[in-house]
Order: sequence, then C-alpha cells, then structure tokens
Amino acid sequence: MILYLFDIDGTLLHARHSGRRAFDAVFAAQHGIAGACDGMKFGGKTDPALIDEIFVARLDRPASERERAAFLDAYLPLLRDCLANHGVDVIGGVADALAWLAARRDVLLGIATGNVLAGAEAKLAAAGLHGHFALGGYGSDSHVRAELVARAIARGRERADVHEVVVVGDTVHDIAAARACGAVACAVATGSEPAEALAEADVVFTSLAELPGWHAARYGADPPEEAARTRSPTAPGAPTDPADR
Repeated sequence: MILYLFDIDGTLLHARHSGRRAFDAVFAAQHGIAGACDGMKFGGKTDPALIDEIFVARLDRPASERERAAFLDAYLPLLRDCLANHGVDVIGGVADALAWLAARRDVLLGIATGNVLAGAEAKLAAAGLHGHFALGGYGSDSHVRAELVARAIARGRERADVHEVVVVGDTVHDIAAARACGAVACAVATGSEPAEALAEADVVFTSLAELPGWHAARYGADPPEEAARTRSPTAPGAPTDPADR
C-alpha cells in the first residue's frame, strides 16, 4: 500500500479565514485583546503551537495546559459556526484527485494536519471531503508537525502493509515533516507559499490535478474499474467516516 497523508488548509481547501476568526474571537473573549492574530502566519503550524504563539505575542508568555484546553474548548464551536456562516472552497483538482486515488487498490488515504481532530473533521465535513480518509495525524496528537505525521504513519501501518508514505502539503513545514519521517514530500502551490519556496520537495504541483499522472508514472496505473471490483467497503484504504477514527 501507498499511504498518502494530506494537509488540509491550503492543500485540500480554503476555509475563508474561519480558523483565524475563531482564534481572534476566543482570545478577545478570554483575554480582552482584539485582533490577537494580526500579523500571524497560520500556514503549516499546529493549533497548540498557534495558541502559544498568540500568548507569547500578546501576553509575553506561553499558555498553560489549562489555558490551552480552555481555548480549544471555546474555539471548536466558534469554528463550526464560522464554517457554517462563511463556507469553504474546495481547491481545484482536489475532488478528482482524491476520487482517482480512492479507486486504487494500492492506496490508503489519510490526513496530516495541524488542526486538532475535531477541527479537522469540521473543515472536511464542511467541504464534503470527510468520507475519503481512513486515518490521520492531528494537532491534538502533538504540537510538533513531524510528530503528528509520525503518528499518522503509525496508524496507517496498523491498518495495512505500507510500502511508501507520501506527504502532500502546501508549506515548507509539510516538507520538513515528510523528510523527518522518511516520507516522499509532495508540495502543491495552492496555499500561502509560492512554488519556488517549495523547491525542496520531491515534486511540486501547480494543483492536485497533476497528482494522478505523477502517481501513475511513479507507481504504475491500477485501473479504477478493476480496483472498484476488488475492493470491499471495509478493506484497508476504503473511504471511512472520520467518526470512526
């Protein structure tokens, strides 16, 4: 099996700044400071690391465990409200690429994101993409991106005989995490960083519409109709609901 681990924001979808809006609202409510996220870059960072970054920038100290937990408890319902009110944009090429990969009998699809699990599920559900992924690594697993990618890989190996891991993301942080875990780094220039900034990846896509052709060239083409006949709904690699994670 080839285990694909996809970042979410900037790679699969754009959440129209819902996460930033929710972060700002929580910090204003809990600490009385408006616009706390002004000037911050969110791309490639984990939710716990972002919380600490805001606390250091605005309060000159990192958050305590209790404060971090309270922040996330308040953040998640606000995130869901923002997603419902503002919607999400599925990035061009994503739906077709995921469908193409899901039809391969040699592919297992997962997530590797800095979002905490509940936040990741909310964004994927809002985008209609939640059924594609069997497992993942999340900001709730670790504030260090390489560690959450390693956790996703471990979960993948629990489900299947994984021959190679491909990490797909839109930032240098995704590339570094892939390298740290011995994975193939696929970058896509659909997020906050231009293609030239992603040059250290094994391959850089303009969009995920290019991924099926790259996969076929690297691993060989597994005809979708054959894969559909041979894969059962519960076989490793079949799409599952994130609620099963």
